[in-house]
Amino acid sequence: MSEAGKEQFRISQDIKNEIADCKRCEDQRDYLLKYSPIVRFLSDNIRQLGGNISSHNIYCRRCTMRKAGGFDPDYGIQICANEMRNQGHLEDTMAHEMVHAYDHLRFKLDWTDNLRHAACAEIRASSLSGECRWAREFFRRGQWKLTQQHQECVRRRAVLSVRARPACKDEAHAEKVVNEVWESCFRDTRPFDEIYR
Repeated sequence: MSEAGKEQFRISQDIKNEIADCKRCEDQRDYLLKYSPIVRFLSDNIRQLGGNISSHNIYCRRCTMRKAGGFDPDYGIQICANEMRNQGHLEDTMAHEMVHAYDHLRFKLDWTDNLRHAACAEIRASSLSGECRWAREFFRRGQWKLTQQHQECVRRRAVLSVRARPACKDEAHAEKVVNEVWESCFRDTRPFDEIYR
C-alpha cells in the first residue's frame, strides 16, 4: 500500500472509531485526574496559581493532524483521542500539556510571537512529563543510546515543536532558538524538585 493509501486508511479508521476513541479517552482522563500522581500534582500546582485544569477543560477529540494533544490558554487542553495508544501515553500527554498550563500561568508566556518562550515551554514540558524517559525512547522510538538520551529527546522534540510554529523560518532557526534557551530552561524543574520521571 502506498503512503497516501495508508494515510487514507488511518483517516477512515479514525472516523469509524471516533465515538469509541473519545469515550475511552474520557474514561482514562477521569481516572488519571483522580489517581495519577503526576497529573494530580500538576493540577494542584496549577490551582495554586489561580488556574483550573480538570475534566471540564480537557477535551478528548478526533484530530486530523498527527499529534497527541495541545494547549490553548483560552480553551484548555485538547487530547487527540485517535492518537492515544494506551493510558500511559495519555498520562504523558496530559502531563506535557499541564506543564504548558503551569508555565502559562507562572511565567505569562507569549505563545504567538516569542519563539524563545515557546522553545522554553517545550523543553520543560518534554523533560518533565515523562515522554522522554529511557523506556519510551528505547521501545517506542528506536533510540538506542544509553547516555544523554533524555537530553537528546528533549532537544529533538523542542526543535520539532518550534519548527511547526508560523514565526519559525526553518529547522536551523528552530535549532538556534532552542540552543539559546537550553541551559536555563532544561535546568528549571518547577514545580517539581527534580525531573519526576
